[in-house]
Amino acid sequence: MRDFLRRSKAKLSRVLFAINNRHRFYGLGKDSSLLSPFRVDGYDGIQMGDRTVFQSGAWIFCASMGLKKSELKLRIGSRCEFGFNNHISAVQHIEIGDDVLTANNVYISDNIHEYENISLPIKLQGTKFKKPVLIGSGSWLGENAVIIGASVGRNSIIGANAVVTTDIPDYCVAVGIPAKVIRRYDINIGKWIVVNEDPSNY
Repeated sequence: MRDFLRRSKAKLSRVLFAINNRHRFYGLGKDSSLLSPFRVDGYDGIQMGDRTVFQSGAWIFCASMGLKKSELKLRIGSRCEFGFNNHISAVQHIEIGDDVLTANNVYISDNIHEYENISLPIKLQGTKFKKPVLIGSGSWLGENAVIIGASVGRNSIIGANAVVTTDIPDYCVAVGIPAKVIRRYDINIGKWIVVNEDPSNY
C-alpha cells in the first residue's frame, strides 16, 4: 500500500509538472519532471526526452549568446536520473545523452566567467562560451563532479569531486583535479585496463 501511494504521488507530480510547464520548454518528453523546489531560466532553449527526472534543488540556466531566442541550446536525453542540487549552465550548446546518471551537487557548464579586465569586478564582466559539452549516453557523474567546456564519453565514469576540463573518451574512468583517465575498457581484448596508478589522481 505504501509503495502504491508513493508511486501514485510521483505520477501525480509528473503530470502536474507537465501541465504547468510543457508549454514553456522547447520540448518536454513524457513523464519527465523536475522535483520542487527547482529553478529554470530559459525554458524555451531546453529539450528533455522521456522519463527524465531531476531531484529537488536543480537549477537549469539556458541563455542566449548571439543566438536566436527559442533556439535549442540544451538537449537532455531520455531516462536520465539527476541527483539533488544539480546545476546546468548553457549559453550555446550542451547535449546530454540517454540513461545518464548523476549524484548530488553536479555542475555542468559550457561557459566560464570573464576575468581579463582587471578594472572591473568579475561579476560585471559576463560569461564567455568555452566549448560545446557532450555527455555520452550511459555515463555516470559522481558526487560534486564539475564538467566545464569538455565532453564525457559514452558509458564513462567521472569520480566524486573530479573537475573535467578536457574531453574524456568512451568507456573510461576519470578522477582528480583536473580529471585524468585511470581506467579504460579495451575493446580489442574485452577487458578494463589500468591507465594510471598515480595515487595523487584519486
